[in-house]
Amino acid sequence: MALIVQKYGGSSVADAESLKRVARRIVQTKRAGNDVAVVVSAMGDTTDDLIDQAISIDSAPPAREMDMLMTAGERISMSLLAMAIHAEGEHAYSFTGSQAGFMTDARFGAAHIRSVRPQRVRRALERGSVAIVAGFQGINADGDYTTLGRGGSDTSAVALAVALKADVCEIYTDVDGIFTADPRIVPSARRIPWINYEAILEMASCGSKVLALRCVEYAQRFNMPLHVRSSFSHRSGTLVIPEGFDASTLPNLA
Repeated sequence: MALIVQKYGGSSVADAESLKRVARRIVQTKRAGNDVAVVVSAMGDTTDDLIDQAISIDSAPPAREMDMLMTAGERISMSLLAMAIHAEGEHAYSFTGSQAGFMTDARFGAAHIRSVRPQRVRRALERGSVAIVAGFQGINADGDYTTLGRGGSDTSAVALAVALKADVCEIYTDVDGIFTADPRIVPSARRIPWINYEAILEMASCGSKVLALRCVEYAQRFNMPLHVRSSFSHRSGTLVIPEGFDASTLPNLA
């Protein structure tokens, strides 16, 4: 039995039908004999909509209140996804970043993870449930909610995978892996079957938006294998692994 952390971005959970599709994939992974923890982003354009609403009220909103507002989007998607998994016949618990043990510094809007203490997530997994965690957020030493900035859900997923000692962290997006160029712009772009941390860090530093820079740095520091895939297909995606790593040992490759 493997422990798999899956992360689903906003485009993957944009509406009710998308949430149901993601729930079916999660249940399929669990019924294949794996323990599954999930990190989820806010649905679709929810975060941008919340920002627009805030700016319409106060052109310079307080950073603390912005973070309090921003964490709402992931709380909606995590609870709806738990319901969708229940409708598929499995049990799931949803957790905010603070409930999942994400401790951060006090930089509102761009907080850094200081530690992850996922005791409640572990207990849910031990009971045979799917554990769903709100990405992009945590709590500081004063008990205030914080957010990790753009790409924060990717970083949340890797940090959770490391804390749980997962076998792999799967990053689900709306493209079939990492390509030589953006396939939505360059139709002839080729999928890269596997890539090492150094190469993907160079791509991220040059503006590639497939993975957040901090997410890859975190994965490299702890040698956490990443599997970048599309939530809209079952194609093989791209593995981000250390040089010389035996990819055949990873679960859920099909």
